[in-house]
Amino acid sequence: MVSNPFVDQDVPGPKRNYVGYGRDVPKVRWPNNARVAVNIVLNYEEGSEYTHPAGDKKNDGLTEIPYMMDPQYRDLAAESVYEYGSRAGVWRVQRLVDGYKIPITFFAAATALERNPEVAAWLKESEHEPCSHGWRWEEVWTLSREEEKQHIQWAIESFKRTVGQRPQGWYCRYGPSVHTRELLVEEGGFVYDADAYNDDLPYFQEVKGKRHLIVPYSFTYNDARFVLAQGYASPTDFADYLRRAFDTYWEEGAERPRMMSIGLHPRMIGQAARISGLKEFIEYALNKGDVWFAKRLDIANWWLEHHEEFEA
Repeated sequence: MVSNPFVDQDVPGPKRNYVGYGRDVPKVRWPNNARVAVNIVLNYEEGSEYTHPAGDKKNDGLTEIPYMMDPQYRDLAAESVYEYGSRAGVWRVQRLVDGYKIPITFFAAATALERNPEVAAWLKESEHEPCSHGWRWEEVWTLSREEEKQHIQWAIESFKRTVGQRPQGWYCRYGPSVHTRELLVEEGGFVYDADAYNDDLPYFQEVKGKRHLIVPYSFTYNDARFVLAQGYASPTDFADYLRRAFDTYWEEGAERPRMMSIGLHPRMIGQAARISGLKEFIEYALNKGDVWFAKRLDIANWWLEHHEEFEA
């Protein structure tokens, strides 16, 4: 008999789980019996990206510009696109979400807040959630375990200085390293992390003998697709895409409520043409009703407090 050659290898990091909730999706009861919990995330990265002034000897490329300059040269154009987000775009988002009284989550890189005290002050004075997007907007998988641990501590201390409280959630640039989740659990002060894209609802994972909550995020409903090759052609496309997703979640929510994550960036959604797409969606969801616009931490805490009711 020939043995099956396809077996999972014993490699560092979490074990993969293809099943999740399966056919037994928890019958969540969100506050006020909402069918959909919507979390709007503002990825605040401007000032923490790779640049020559920061000593990186390379430029960051997630911008409006389709041209990538040779990394040996300082890309002043790309830098200025990021600056647009921190100088102008972020305030369009502020006026919109505060005008509708929509609580949001900041996936904020600590050094970005340090470089813009005005944005830090808004976050500190508001009821929005500070969630750490790292010490910098960096590729943590390139760090050693000890370096990553140090950067997590630097981020926590930085948030305390700039917004007056530590982050209770964590989200890496693109994805975590094989050490990230263990380091977060070891640190002990994080309620959740969002470093996964594999479900429509929060779930628990055992990490070093402890139960850890994961609140999955999404690249699908994300304004970065305005500048990616296969993305949104217009604000109308963006609004329509969000509406279609919300309608599906809303229909499913009659039996088993869902969670929807919307990812934003000040330098992208904060452009004058694009902000209207977000505004249209917010108005649509509010008018349809049975929706809970919530911070990610609120969703996490609700799950922690009520998950046993869902599983009963």
